[in-house]
Amino acid sequence: MKQYKLFNDVFGWVSFLVAAVVYLLTIEPTVSFWDCGEFITTAYKFEVGHPPGAPIFMIVGRFFTLFGGPENAAKMINVLSALASAGTILFLFWTITHLAKKLLIKSSEASLGQTVAIVAAGLVGALTYTFSDTFWFSAVEGEVYASSSLLTALVFWAILKWEDVADEPYANRWLVFIAYVIGLSIGVHLLNLLAIPAIVFVYYFRKYEVTRKGIVWALVTSVIILGIIMYGIIPGFVKFASWFELIFVNSFGLPFHSGVLFYSAAVIAAFVFGIIYTHKKQKVVWNTILLGVAVILIGYSSFAIIIIRSSAQPPMDQNSPNNTFALLGYLNREQYGSRPLLKGQNYNSPYQVGNRFSQGRAIYTQIDGKYVVTNHRFHPNYDPKFTSFFPRMWSSMDPSHAADYAQWAQIKGTRIQHKNEQGENEIIVKPTFVENMRFFFRYQLNHMYWRYFMWNFVGRQNDIQSHGSILHGNWLSGINVLDEMRLGDQDNLPTKLANNKARNTYFFLPFLLGILGILFQYKRGKEGKKGLWVVFLLFSLTGLAIVIYLNQYPHQPRERDYAYAGSFYAFAIWIGLGVLTITEFLKKYIPETIAAGATGLVALVLVPGLMATENWDDHDRSGRYTARDFGANYLNTCKPNGVIFTNGDNDTFPLWYNQEVEGVRTDVRVCNLSYLQTDWYINQMRRQSYESAPLPYTLRPEQYRTGTRDAVYIVDNPRIKRNSVGLKEAVNFIADDNPATKLQQADNAAYLPKKIIRFKVDKEAVIRNKVVEPKDYDNIVDEIVIDLSNKTMLSKDEMMILDLLATNNWERPIYWSITVPRSKYMNLQDYFQLEGFAYRLVPIKTKSSPQTLQFGKVETDLMYHNLMDVFKWGNMNDP
Repeated sequence: MKQYKLFNDVFGWVSFLVAAVVYLLTIEPTVSFWDCGEFITTAYKFEVGHPPGAPIFMIVGRFFTLFGGPENAAKMINVLSALASAGTILFLFWTITHLAKKLLIKSSEASLGQTVAIVAAGLVGALTYTFSDTFWFSAVEGEVYASSSLLTALVFWAILKWEDVADEPYANRWLVFIAYVIGLSIGVHLLNLLAIPAIVFVYYFRKYEVTRKGIVWALVTSVIILGIIMYGIIPGFVKFASWFELIFVNSFGLPFHSGVLFYSAAVIAAFVFGIIYTHKKQKVVWNTILLGVAVILIGYSSFAIIIIRSSAQPPMDQNSPNNTFALLGYLNREQYGSRPLLKGQNYNSPYQVGNRFSQGRAIYTQIDGKYVVTNHRFHPNYDPKFTSFFPRMWSSMDPSHAADYAQWAQIKGTRIQHKNEQGENEIIVKPTFVENMRFFFRYQLNHMYWRYFMWNFVGRQNDIQSHGSILHGNWLSGINVLDEMRLGDQDNLPTKLANNKARNTYFFLPFLLGILGILFQYKRGKEGKKGLWVVFLLFSLTGLAIVIYLNQYPHQPRERDYAYAGSFYAFAIWIGLGVLTITEFLKKYIPETIAAGATGLVALVLVPGLMATENWDDHDRSGRYTARDFGANYLNTCKPNGVIFTNGDNDTFPLWYNQEVEGVRTDVRVCNLSYLQTDWYINQMRRQSYESAPLPYTLRPEQYRTGTRDAVYIVDNPRIKRNSVGLKEAVNFIADDNPATKLQQADNAAYLPKKIIRFKVDKEAVIRNKVVEPKDYDNIVDEIVIDLSNKTMLSKDEMMILDLLATNNWERPIYWSITVPRSKYMNLQDYFQLEGFAYRLVPIKTKSSPQTLQFGKVETDLMYHNLMDVFKWGNMNDP
């Protein structure tokens, strides 16, 4: 057995080394698109990212950034992802060899042939996952998924280590270790928690005789443990803390955070007492449970850094969770809203007449040393006649979703009469349960899971994002046979699709080997079936269960395969075990050692070898600087001390990264319009940030607090005889707290009394601040007309744009990034001037042509200078 242990240890580290070298050779040398810029920034300067936060990732990432300057911070965090991913491969290897050893070795000593077969299985499974599409993508960028995968692999391997020593003294230390890693994983990503049911079943199979009733109870127990952590410990610990905080501050008159400190001390004291008491009384089970919960809380305590750093008011402080009440909303991801799971609305469900919303959790604000309720969360109430069991088609966030639902589910529905708020009868077509299930199977399961599964184990057509097209983003053989017939021969695809570097062909070999692994486990008696149960739970809960939980709407902004990496990890275990199937067959005809060696060698070449060859070109990010340089280009478009409005992740996070990490153009204020609809973000815009002065808003914090002026209605007031109002007059009217300036029929909501706003241009200020070139002085208009005739209300971000325009007086250049949607232009596009990656607001009117995407004028000389002399292009000239 010593020989087996040596081989197992050595080749485990060989798999780690191969993965580490591959990932380090192919990491992006700087920031990537999507959330990477935000995560790297939060790690580098301990700033507060989007809910629910990742403090453990921040801490470890900060450690890695200490090994290089600001220009290497992104690279070092990418190195963290690469090494974490290589660690995942290491534990995957040892997981496969553990399961294989249980199935092959019945005696205490392994033969050389068995050892070779087991090691070959571990290498093939681990290296297949190494070169898989989804895992490789996450392994080379500064995101949380690589670190999350490592922690998931670690806890699954740890329960198998416990299984080996379960009857020995102090074996429960492995269970405590698992609990601690789970606590740490909360500070990275919650996906790790989905390994808990598999862990419970390993415990059950090892400690109890297997019965049908026992399996049911084990499943129920695993769900209870998962629920206690997800819905009990994570929000509950903070919720209890908030109760103490409220009593200590509001009732006892003590300083902020005093209640939290008392609560924390009380919890620590209670656990210390409980652990010592159960140890003395030899209550092993309760002692283990208390230790497990305690170490989960120790890992979870990393979230204290979120409150600490938010209290310091860093430039990036999303949701400003600087107290327990704000932290609770932060952890619950309240800014993203909710989606129905088992029962709820359909996409066209009307509200209950006369009872549209229910009051939810109170929102507390720190005012004059107290916590004051300034608003409440509100939950929509839908007409029960139009709700469904297991609703899959629920999103009304985008008008296009209704058309997508109709296309995917072929909705005919049930016609139901409904009386609306005006008392008028209308007919609403409610989707049936069958149609909901059709969307579930066709879109959520087939398109948003099995398609990604096939990417990883069969092949991929190209890397063009798919919203259902059979030509874009499909797996190699199309969605189904009918699509294949419609498409015809894949070799006759349009050239640009056929030659796409992400067109990868695996000839079904990884998939078939995985099927053989499933069959091998199934046919190996009770031990095999136990192992099959455990791996299947890991596979389904990190795959199909996530599909149900996410309840994704159509037209996702990007491909979501990264969410299912844990499921593909489980299938890689079966791929490794598939090697044993072939070995067992061949050893009937040739010696076992030769059969194992030959099978392992051929499988290594035909599966991970083939995948490495196919996938390398579309996963090699070395030399790619696109995201970093594009972010700098947005900033460098702006004149000194400018303000640039952005909207999405990819036109915001790279800008934040450039400013916060590499110190690029810190005089420019990046203002994300999605966030400008929140009071906490407006407060941040009112603060100095490096060389960027506060935005000169006139509205006071209490005038834009959540629940106040969330929407400003646009109503032509007939008492005002003019057909327009001035810009400052409009802002003052909106800000006025006089009831006469409110709409009584809309709960005294703020409103704008005219749809036309006239903005008088101070030409002296325009010339003094060099807003336009001297050649355009004669073209400066006397006033800018903001026509809001196509709107019925202004959102909070639009209200704040008006406030900024009214007070800025051309002192600071104001830009809209070229990726901001037209709906956020405030109908000012005729006064835009294109200077690079952003439109500048100028007092020159040029008729726009939306059909040709030409808005305002182009400042040709400046545009040419920026494009040719200033901008960098991220090495995009390299094919």
